[in-house]
Amino acid sequence: MKELTKAEEEVMQLLWKLEKATVASIIEQIKEPKPAYNTVSTIVRILESKGFVGYEKRGRGHLYFPLIEKENYRKFSFTKLMNNYFDGSVKSMLSFFMKKNDMSMQELEEILSEINKNEKK
Repeated sequence: MKELTKAEEEVMQLLWKLEKATVASIIEQIKEPKPAYNTVSTIVRILESKGFVGYEKRGRGHLYFPLIEKENYRKFSFTKLMNNYFDGSVKSMLSFFMKKNDMSMQELEEILSEINKNEKK
């Protein structure tokens, strides 16, 4: 899977939320200042070339939809983050968040509980 730029990821987040959308409806969801139609259209075409977006022909336009599930990209991004910044170590990552984000013991216990549930699957 390819990594997305910030702009590409912003458009994908909107497509995941909308499920199907035209370029115009994507632009409607973007906060001010809104980008030009051609800018968003170009980003959508790049996402299509990367295999993230498909489309259906609708009259003279296109209705775009995600081909990659949000959960799959989330897993890819998380794994990349963990490998690049924490040497693939969940322990290092949790230690970082404990120190930098004032994570409570209860939050840590909840995370560990989720990890244990997933290991049993």
